[in-house]
Amino acid sequence: MPLKDRLLVQLPINDNAITVRPFVAKDLTDTYVGWLNDAEVVRFSNQRFISHSMSSCEAFYRSFEHTSACFLAVDHEELGMIGTMTVYFNEHHGTADIGILIGERRVWGQGIGLAAWCMIMEALKGVEGLRKITGGTLSCNLSMMSIFRRAGMIEDGIRYDQEVVAGVPYDIHHFAYFIHE
Repeated sequence: MPLKDRLLVQLPINDNAITVRPFVAKDLTDTYVGWLNDAEVVRFSNQRFISHSMSSCEAFYRSFEHTSACFLAVDHEELGMIGTMTVYFNEHHGTADIGILIGERRVWGQGIGLAAWCMIMEALKGVEGLRKITGGTLSCNLSMMSIFRRAGMIEDGIRYDQEVVAGVPYDIHHFAYFIHE
């Protein structure tokens, strides 16, 4: 069974008020598109260079079909979908690279990104054949740097002055968690 399917059989996963589940077509809403067009939400993401539309978001959603990657939704029990996650698997190397976007600004600073990240990490730790979980962010994205460290990940490399935000070059920090069987 592919690594992707080994994760998907574990979903949805819940922890208190948060659920992580597969992203589905009905999640393609104006609110979701709005997050991707909100300069503050995508300020550290290369999504900031794209003008998103319902059709571009649908194309992104469809791009996960028949691939080894997962597109996930992060739900809040009261607010509904508040963000998304991606997991890109490499079957040959036994790795999974996670990405996250919490688009609903009302929940920022409440630990929801960390909770969702840890939920997926825990699920991935149980995926047979997976040996390493990775993620990366710009050094100026202090919230994401904190999530990596609080989730028990270690620094796994730095690309110095790799990307520019507001005219200033920043490093990309890569983090990893090694699964010991």
